Parts: sequence; C-alpha cells; structure tokens
Amino acid sequence: MTLEVIIGPMFSGKTSELIRLVEREVYAKRRGAIFKIAFDKRYSARQVVTHNGLRYDAYSIASSNDGVRKIEALAESDGLDAIGVDEVNFFPEQVVGLLDRLADEKKVIACGLNLNFKAEPFATTMELAARADRVRYLSAVCVVCGQEATRTQRLIAGKPAPKDSPVIVVGGKEMYEPRCRDCFVAPK
Repeated sequence: MTLEVIIGPMFSGKTSELIRLVEREVYAKRRGAIFKIAFDKRYSARQVVTHNGLRYDAYSIASSNDGVRKIEALAESDGLDAIGVDEVNFFPEQVVGLLDRLADEKKVIACGLNLNFKAEPFATTMELAARADRVRYLSAVCVVCGQEATRTQRLIAGKPAPKDSPVIVVGGKEMYEPRCRDCFVAPK
C-alpha cells in the first residue's frame, strides 16, 4: 500500500487534510481510524479536532513504546485498512518503523509539524517523511505580513519563547502563530 506524510507549520491544515484522506478511505468501504497522542486534549480527549472545529473520532494513545505497540495491536485487531496518525511529531521515534512496516499492507497517513518553535526539524516527522511514498507539504499564512508561512512562532506574553523553553508544549492560537521566514523571530 502506501505511506503518506503531511507536514507543515501550525494552522496549515494538516489535521483537516488527514481527516479528509481517512474519510475518503471510509467512503470507499475500507476500515479506517485515526490515532492521536493522549496528552493533546486541547479540544477533545477522544477526537482529533482542527483549529476551526472539524472533528473526527480517534484512539487516544500514550507517547511511549507501549503506545506505539497499541497502535500496532489496534490496527490488526480492528482489521484496519487505513491508519491516520495526528501530530506524529509527539510520538516516540519507534513509531516511524511501525508506520513504515504497516504501510506494506495498509494505507498509512500521518501528519506532523515540520519544525519546532526554534525552527529545528522534528526528527520523527522528518524521518517518516524520508520513508514516505508521498509527502504533502502545507503552508499557512503569516499573521504578521500575510505571506506564505512555513514556521511556527511560540509566544509567551506576546514575545517569542526563550530558547530554553520545553520543545513540546500543547497549545493553540493563544500561544502559537504561523510565520514566514522573514517574520519568524528566533528564540534567544
């Protein structure tokens, strides 16, 4: 089958595209499901939810090796033909090998952030993209100048987050903005 990876900054429509592609598989009478990371409860604990409110039921999975094994077990026990993984950048690197193997027999679609708030690549997303049969690179609109945005700016009290901030902090518009290369402010 295939491995498809959707990458880009926040607010680029990655989860919307993931939902759309999994729904296409379901419309074609194939069994599909989406997996999300358990600690991402921004909008729902049991659904993937886009920033504009589109929802789809999902399995909530721990960010651990046990969580990766659970994806494998559910994919087999539920007889899934299509597997979607939201925010793959939050999963441990072991998910890359699993999704690559599952793609030998199933359609696997994963989406994740391209870069962290320091403009450094997310290893899991980029490793998976390197193994993918197809990569969809989405961009957002820079909130500062309106140009194409490929980066995600994390803000704390309206200022760029310091470089020593934790890499993974779940949030939405209250703390993240899409920015172009010129308007992105590197953390200090």
